[in-house]
Amino acid sequence: MNATGNTNGMPRRRFVALSGALGAGALLTGAGGSAAAAAGTGPVPGDPECCPCPTDPNPPGGAPSPCPPSQLQPLCGSPADTDPLWRDVQYCTQGIVPPSGQKPDCLKTTPNHVVLHGRPETPHNYLLVPTCRITGIECPFLLTSGVANYWHEAWEDARRGGDVPVQYPDIGLGINSMGARRLQQLHIHMAGVRPGTQRRLQELESSGRVAPQPAQWGDTQYRAPVTGADGSGDRTYRILRLGALTPNLFALLNVNVVRRFGLDMAGQTLIVVPKMTATGFAGTFYVLNSDSSLPSGTNTCDHLLVYN
Repeated sequence: MNATGNTNGMPRRRFVALSGALGAGALLTGAGGSAAAAAGTGPVPGDPECCPCPTDPNPPGGAPSPCPPSQLQPLCGSPADTDPLWRDVQYCTQGIVPPSGQKPDCLKTTPNHVVLHGRPETPHNYLLVPTCRITGIECPFLLTSGVANYWHEAWEDARRGGDVPVQYPDIGLGINSMGARRLQQLHIHMAGVRPGTQRRLQELESSGRVAPQPAQWGDTQYRAPVTGADGSGDRTYRILRLGALTPNLFALLNVNVVRRFGLDMAGQTLIVVPKMTATGFAGTFYVLNSDSSLPSGTNTCDHLLVYN
């Protein structure tokens, strides 16, 4: 189920205005999850005038993380929207049957996300979908400290021994850009990756071609071609190594790549490949990003992931 669309016709100047109103400058910049407001922006999450949202990313008692406030509906979607994937979420969480009458298989339902089959339906093609109404990577609420850590949750579900394990030797997690998706509800693909992709990333790491720190993510020496799983040839990715998925990856991308190079968050693709060895998971992750501004860049994760 690969997911194109727009931001409800939202001009970029309106995007910037609303992003500032929410405090998109209050971004996570490291594993500790600390927030820092950008100079000159409006109120940030946690300020009473901004929005009545808690900022603890791990609410006690299994309670759901907060969802985007109403003022962000033009950018992040309205709960009244009729996107098919959002309606699948509503069925899993509220029992509301989609107008088509086709009920999805709710493989896992939590306060923060549901897991559904991808298309084609295989044992290595699943989707993690937030229970919040979030259209996609362009939603500025994803940059705040209160948002659920969907990447960590996807890994915990997809890993060997997880609740919905991806049955493939190597696992990949990915999200498409706004222009490359078909469905307008945020979804992280939980799928396979080719053994050649895993080998290539380890070779790049051994030769010093993988950024060891988020601040270096966009440096030229950490951009490298990786051969696609779909026979489409090499695509260029910015490659970072992380020891855990505890940071907010959307915020790391925004601070260290998007804002640094004057790019558009909506045009980015993001892929996570856990490092694997003969004995299993090696305890670190490769985080890949690309967009159409790079030579041979791409705005879709579909070149690296194996769905069939």
